[in-house]
Amino acid sequence: MTHLLLDLPPLSAARFASIEDRVARLLRTGQDVVITQGEALLPLEGAIRATAGPGTTALNVITGPYGQTFGDWLRDCGATVIDLAVPFHTAVTAGQVRAAFAEHPEIDFVSLVHAEAATGNTNPVAEIGEVVRAHGALFYLDAVASVGAEPVLPDAWGVDLCVIGAQKAMGGPAGVSAVSVSERAWARMAANPRAPRRSYLSLLDWKERWIDGGRKALLHAPAQLEMLALEACVERIEAAGLDALVARHASAAAATRAGALALGGGLEPYVRDAAEAAPVATTLRAPSGTAAADLVARALSADPALPLAAGGGALAQEMIRVNHYGPEAAPGTVRACLTALSTAMTDAGLTADLPAALDAAEKAWR
Repeated sequence: MTHLLLDLPPLSAARFASIEDRVARLLRTGQDVVITQGEALLPLEGAIRATAGPGTTALNVITGPYGQTFGDWLRDCGATVIDLAVPFHTAVTAGQVRAAFAEHPEIDFVSLVHAEAATGNTNPVAEIGEVVRAHGALFYLDAVASVGAEPVLPDAWGVDLCVIGAQKAMGGPAGVSAVSVSERAWARMAANPRAPRRSYLSLLDWKERWIDGGRKALLHAPAQLEMLALEACVERIEAAGLDALVARHASAAAATRAGALALGGGLEPYVRDAAEAAPVATTLRAPSGTAAADLVARALSADPALPLAAGGGALAQEMIRVNHYGPEAAPGTVRACLTALSTAMTDAGLTADLPAALDAAEKAWR
């Protein structure tokens, strides 16, 4: 028996390197790009453990659950961690980062999530990058949710470690990820005696055995199907144009937000300022007296495939998330989600103006 996904020839080192080069072009970076063989948590954790240790003082920005996770990893590495937490309905500002540097001039590492798909906010990385660069700290950025939905420019923003994944806005596989690494970050790793070595978490192993070796021999057998899917994903983005993909996500976010406001019944955007709302997902605050998880369950009862979810943990009571990313960044998805939410609200005894919502969404699509 033959199958398209079986009995494929081995993926060559040259093919692997060519995919890395295409990812680098996607990020418009001249830094080294390493494609890691696992979901994005692999390079996210590996990059922190490679560059942080007992001598590190880290400013860890928390605008959602991933920022909390990064703080845990940093503490586990022995770093001194200064958390800068802001309410999840907003974004951090460059001024807040600058104030943290003024209060703690010893900070030499900054960790930040670009877009928090879980909470629906996005942070102004370009402005923050200027402040971090002026201070001289190493800048670590989680751009897993933002890449493809909004510009991600590690070189222009002074990002030393930029981690991406293909499974959200890029519309690609979840089983591979990538990280761009600056020369400063490589130097920090080389000087860190606690950086993972001979480990699946090790970025230095990739540097010394893959990059420094001229990308001739892979460290281990690559995840072939995921690598081919990543290649196809990047090819599709190249053909359509990255700017067009970004514009489509911006339109989906604007249409969802406008439609939710017009739907009424007490439903409103969770992120209050539209400029701070992530293009990859729109979060909504459930009407007073209703549970978000209940409304989502009602909405999904007719169509379980809709990209709707309740917030995680305590947010399940108040937050509804519309995940309009990748192929779901489309007018039909926005209309379907608004329709399902309207039905759920009506079933729960709330008022909802679906015609007004659909009209507002159509007008807001750019």
